[in-house]
This record gives sequence, C-alpha cells and structure tokens, in this order.
Amino acid sequence: MTITRRTFVQTGLGLAATGLTLPAGLALAQDKSELVLGATLPLSGVFAPSAAALNNGLQDYVKIINEQGGIDGRQIRYDVEDTGYKVDVAVSVFNKITARGTVNFFFGDSTGFAKVIAKDAARKGTILMSGNSFASELNDPASFPLYFMAGPDYSEQVFVLLRHIAQEKPGAKVAFVYSDSEFGRDPIAPSVAYAATLNLEIVSQIATPLGTVDVSTSVLKLRRATPDYTIFHGFTLAPIPDFITQAKGLGMETKFMGTYWAMDWSTVKQMGADANGFLGVVPYRYFFDEDSAAPLLAKARQLRTEYQQLAYVQGLLTAMLFFESAKRAIAAGKELTAANLKAALNSIENFDTGGLVGTPISVKGNSIPIARVYRYDAAKDTMVASSDWIDLSK
Repeated sequence: MTITRRTFVQTGLGLAATGLTLPAGLALAQDKSELVLGATLPLSGVFAPSAAALNNGLQDYVKIINEQGGIDGRQIRYDVEDTGYKVDVAVSVFNKITARGTVNFFFGDSTGFAKVIAKDAARKGTILMSGNSFASELNDPASFPLYFMAGPDYSEQVFVLLRHIAQEKPGAKVAFVYSDSEFGRDPIAPSVAYAATLNLEIVSQIATPLGTVDVSTSVLKLRRATPDYTIFHGFTLAPIPDFITQAKGLGMETKFMGTYWAMDWSTVKQMGADANGFLGVVPYRYFFDEDSAAPLLAKARQLRTEYQQLAYVQGLLTAMLFFESAKRAIAAGKELTAANLKAALNSIENFDTGGLVGTPISVKGNSIPIARVYRYDAAKDTMVASSDWIDLSK
C-alpha cells in the first residue's frame, strides 16, 4: 500500500502538526541540493502504533535539523510510504523511492526487508541503511556493511538483562520463555552461552506460539524449574500477561523481564496489576523521563504534547545518527557514498545524544550495545530505572 496525499493526511500521520510538508517524492521532483531520507514503515496493520511513533520521530528530527539550516546548507527531504509489514511491498516501495533520485539514508521496516534489499542497496552505493530490526544476524559488518541499528541487537539486549541479574543476584537461576519464531529464537543460544560466563544457571527454555494461547502447561514447567528470573523474548504483549498472572497465582516469586519490543509503557500497563515490578531492557529514555537533563527530548515534547512510544525516541536517534554521519563525512571532505557514511558513523565515540540515551554512545560495528533496565511501578503507573546504563563494550 502506498500512502497517497489524501490518506497521508486522513490517517493522522501527516506532517502538518509539526510544520513539515508532505514527502516531496510523492509529488515533486528531487532537488539536487537536498539530502534524502527514505523509509518503508508498516503504517497500517498490527504494527501501526509503533510505526506511527517511528514516523513521528524520524520526521521531527528532520524538521529540527532543517530549521537549523540543514546539513552543510542542504535541506533534508523525508520520503516515506506504508508497507503493511509485507516484504514484497517494502521492496517495491524501496525501488519506487530510490527511482526518484539519489537517496542517502534509508530506514527499513523489518529484518526480512533488510536481508532482501542489502545487495541492491550496496550496488547503488549511496545509501546508509538502518531499520526497525535488531536482529543479531544484521549485526555483522562483513555481511551487512552498510547497515546499523540504533541500539543493541536482540542477543545484546538479553546480555544486558543477564549482566544486571549477575550484579543483583550472583549465581541466580534464569529461565527463557520465547516465541517459536525466528524473532523469538534469535538470542537464545548466544544468551545461554553468555549466562555461563556470568556463572548464571539456565534452568528452563520454553518456546511458545505467538499470540493468545493456553500457557498453563508451560507455566507448570516454569514453576518446576523455580527460576529466580524469567526472561521473555519474541513477544510484544500476549502471552506475557497470562504467564505472569498464572505464575503469580501459583505462588511463584520469579522476577519477570522483557526485551525492547515488550517494554513500551503503553504495552506494559496493559499487562494489568500483576505487571507491577515487571523489568526490561530499554536502549533509550522514555518520552516522559526527566530524571536528568535531556535537551532533545525537551525539544521533542514541544513538538508532541502527547506521550510518544519508545519507537519515537528510536526514530529520533536513528535520524540523528544518519545526519551525524553526513556531517562528519562532509567535514572530512568525503563524497557522500554509503561506504564513507558508514565509516563516518563508525567514527562516533563518546557522543552526546541530547539525552535520548542517558550516557555517551559509541558506534563501532552495526549496533550500539548500551541499554538500561527499567521497572514498572503500577502504583504510579510509570517506568522507573532499576539499573545504571550498561555498556557491553566495557
């Protein structure tokens, strides 16, 4: 599905609220002086809420930079279309956007898209890639030299949780509950190996289908394993609430934890009162987080008065890194080729994100292995930091 001018406005995803124009590629020829950020996003379908937040974050940072004069005097045009989370549609949209002229940055909507389009993007030679996926497979500069993710990959996310566990309770027993999918299986084997280096004991590994299913048998299996901590991965919501409610009903005292896509405040609060104390790994500050200075978040709150999901902050940070790579390449007198942009990106060290991440970041490979553990406080209906920022590179 392509977002037409009419549907773009009607869906509420238009740019008028922030003063931006519609993506010029939908109606206008590309100005040779501009830089272009293309994107395929699932703005319709099951992932539409997080995609809308990502869209808001990407476009808001484009607005911020353009109002500051652009990059070396060059304005940035944001060209986005809907994919409905379908790889074939995303590939078609990519081809359409890149046919309009030179594209410098591109944000993809899925792991599947990133894998399919990698060689085509490399042949074009101008496009630095990022996207919605934190798949460990994409965190490989040899296979995906022009890709980066604005946070830790799925394995690194679990590593952050395991390191937090090892600090909080040395020698703890840990269980994994994961979706029986490529997404769910992604970090399990590496995390089992990493747990051993931290002297943590993995007492159960439970695979379950995505969505609403009968988890009673799995909960009994989990109870027999008596883990101190239970880590969910490969889910956004269901069946996590059923696991937690049934486990607590059986008197289990395990601490439940989730990875990034289960940790948005709007998601965790849907788990109900039993989610009190739910812990998880988060690569960014929450939109409402004011525990320390965050000038870019403060600016974003002027543009968006309502709560924005974590994906919004992900969009801000991804756009920031895209454009920082261009600034550095231009400052070094380099052409804006994909290889030069990625090299400039990988020169980022101890970089201040304006508070999007609560500690300086460095980008050495295809990921940023830094995150924090947050806890849900049901009484206050908010997310509270339960750890400092954990940097796996240190």
